Amino acid sequence: MENVQPIKDRKLIEDIKTFYLGKERDYFLFAFGINIALRISDLLQLKVKDVRGKDSLKLYETKNKNNRYQKLSPQLKNLISEYTKDMDDNDWLFLSQKGDKPISRVQAHRILEKAEKAFKLESFGTHSLRKTFGYLHYQRHKDVAILQRMFGHSSPSITLRYIGVEQDEQDKSTENFFI
Repeated sequence: MENVQPIKDRKLIEDIKTFYLGKERDYFLFAFGINIALRISDLLQLKVKDVRGKDSLKLYETKNKNNRYQKLSPQLKNLISEYTKDMDDNDWLFLSQKGDKPISRVQAHRILEKAEKAFKLESFGTHSLRKTFGYLHYQRHKDVAILQRMFGHSSPSITLRYIGVEQDEQDKSTENFFI
C-alpha cells in the first residue's frame, strides 16, 4: 500500500467538494470522511441510525478493538441530517448499488480516485480522509496529545509523522538552508 498524504490546502478541499456536487453519496463520503477521525473500514460500516440525530459517534473500531467516541460538530450534524433525510435508520450510510450492503473499500478508493485524477493529486487514497482530519485539526488546535488519543497512537511522534507535520517541519528547515 502506498503512503498516502493528507490534503493540506483548504481551497483544494472546497474544490473537491464542488467536484462531487450532484453525486450525493460520493460528496458525503469525502465531506464526512475529512470531518471524522475514522479509518475507512469503520466509516463504511456505519448505518444511518449510528449518526442521524446524534451528538456524538460511538462505535467499536475493527482494527484495534477499541471503543471509539467522537463528538459531532453542528456543521457535521447538519451535513448528516441533509444526507440522510430520505433514508431509513437501518440503511447503510454508503449503500452499494449492488444490493443491501455498504460499498467496499475498493469502491471507496475508486470514488476518491476520480478526484485524485481530476486534481492531479499525488499520494491520495482512502486513508487521506482521516489524515486530512488530523492535519487540519492539528493546525487549528496545535494539540498532538488529543490527536494521539483519537488515533490510538502510542506516541506523539507517530501522530505527527502520520499526519505529515514532521515532513512539513523538515521541508521548512531545509528550504533556505545552504552551506
